[in-house]
Amino acid sequence: MEIYGHAAVTTSVGLIGYGGIAQDVVAALREAGAGVKFVGALCRPGRAATARAALPGTPIVESLDDLLARGADLVAEVAGQGAVAEYGPEILRRGVDLLVISIGALAEPKLLEGLKAARGGGSRILLPAGAIGGIDAIAAMRLGGLNAVRYRSRKPPAAWRGSPAEKVADLDTLTSRTVLYRGSAAEAALLYPQNANVAAAVALAGLGFDATEVELVADPDAPGNVHEIEAEGAAGRFAIQLQGRPSRTNPKTSALAALSLARALINMEATIVI
Repeated sequence: MEIYGHAAVTTSVGLIGYGGIAQDVVAALREAGAGVKFVGALCRPGRAATARAALPGTPIVESLDDLLARGADLVAEVAGQGAVAEYGPEILRRGVDLLVISIGALAEPKLLEGLKAARGGGSRILLPAGAIGGIDAIAAMRLGGLNAVRYRSRKPPAAWRGSPAEKVADLDTLTSRTVLYRGSAAEAALLYPQNANVAAAVALAGLGFDATEVELVADPDAPGNVHEIEAEGAAGRFAIQLQGRPSRTNPKTSALAALSLARALINMEATIVI
């Protein structure tokens, strides 16, 4: 049954990046038959051939000017935190909405303020929920008074490779749950940029980066990427656990992250927005 419905106007989207998340987003939207049109994908100079092989049928460009010249209504960042800092301000200055999947980049106060200041012509910074649920409930509870928000990420050791976790534990020989980090969302999002985007999303929805408690855990018995949130406030209390499967293209990323971004793009042109 069709739930969303589609508006008469198709949303034109530019991508920054062509890696696993970009591939998963494009595949999900094509399978859903959504009316989103990808006008181009930005890659580094000299990598166009690789990008074309990764995103067949999507025009590839090597400069932001070329991407914006293709008439994108919105640009979706799917290339990592560095891309948010490098391209985000100029996109917003041009009056184009920016959809950010690497939400952890916004833990850097100067970047966040710079993006806000760069907004021109009513452009917006759009943040999908990513690999977790409950973001809407946290944001709603904040309006009535939010007292505490705790987030725990529990993943198989392999998902933490290439991160500071390698200095905390021997990921190849772990036999039991090991806490890799415990502290604020601000520090977690910057130390673990490929694993802590959810922490950043939770923080922005609720109490902010400094007041949101985060625990990152390597667990050889984890059934996948497990996310847990607890929130307490005047409106009540909730606790959720989401066991996400890793992306088929990148074990550090939950498959749900790309699907959340795809949903956000569908909502841009849907008749019924959920």
